[in-house]
Amino acid sequence: MTRSVSALQFLLTLAVTFLGLLAITFVIGRVVPIDPVLAVVGDRASLETYEQVRAEMGLDDPMVIQFARYVWQVLQGDLGMSVSTGRPVAEDLTRVFPATLEMATLGIIIGVALGVPMGVFAAARQGQWIDQVIRVIGLAGYAIPAFWLGLVGLVIFYANLRWTGGPGRIDIFLDGMVTPRTGLLLIDSAIEGNWEAFRSALSHIVLPATILGFFALAYIARMTRSFMLEQLSQEYIITARVKGVPERLILWRHAFRPIRVQLITVIGLSYAGLLEGSVMIETVFSWPGIGNYLTTALLNADMNAVLGATLVIGAVFVGINKGSDALYKILDPRARA
Repeated sequence: MTRSVSALQFLLTLAVTFLGLLAITFVIGRVVPIDPVLAVVGDRASLETYEQVRAEMGLDDPMVIQFARYVWQVLQGDLGMSVSTGRPVAEDLTRVFPATLEMATLGIIIGVALGVPMGVFAAARQGQWIDQVIRVIGLAGYAIPAFWLGLVGLVIFYANLRWTGGPGRIDIFLDGMVTPRTGLLLIDSAIEGNWEAFRSALSHIVLPATILGFFALAYIARMTRSFMLEQLSQEYIITARVKGVPERLILWRHAFRPIRVQLITVIGLSYAGLLEGSVMIETVFSWPGIGNYLTTALLNADMNAVLGATLVIGAVFVGINKGSDALYKILDPRARA
């Protein structure tokens, strides 16, 4: 009975959150200084044509009716037509979102794989040179603009050293050679056994994903260090050291285990941040993801595309947060109680 009530509360919270997200995107679409009718008919259309299209789009209806219609359309998967591409926005987002997902996933893997050990070692060597170096790296991750780091990375590793691929997701002569199954180019090329396309895709994604991973690393390392310092000051850690427990076991078995739950939230927020904050990186690297799509839609005053992309990003953020909460309860018995 308790589990059923908890599941019902979770679903109700999720529904209310999503409804609030719909309300925010609806309001944004109505308050921005962009006329969706002009985006369709152009600024040279007659007044009669303008009024007719406005009526067809339902913009003369009361706001409550417009919002109800908007919610119903979204629930049916209808996000409207894109003025820029001439295709349904839902179809466009299905095409571009996997590119962002692939880059952000590789970025968060890099950020976690490097950021967590760096945070642990910084806490273990508090005040020493390694701690200072890691803190400087974390500060740089907050201070350096993403677009500047992307441009510098392209100049050094692509233009000069030729260690990585350039802008885009794959070499031009291989574009379209991989059948999209999951939309994740590395996985699709591996499934097909097209290793030339796999190597090309890997060379193109490694630099932007590493830059994203650097920003995730800065946050994760900083939070891990903070959590570890708190644990290392506890009495049970002092007792373990007095008993002669090896420092490696003290760090990873005694001090690190209690902070895993906290790190789940940190990693989840970092991952969501990479998914929604990759606009600059995608623009610099001409990456055909949702960030690039959103930028193009904004420049073309394509409000259906802007609202659809915003809604998807918000839904992903909410989903990751709720997933983190669920995983939090699985790992922490006190949260389940």
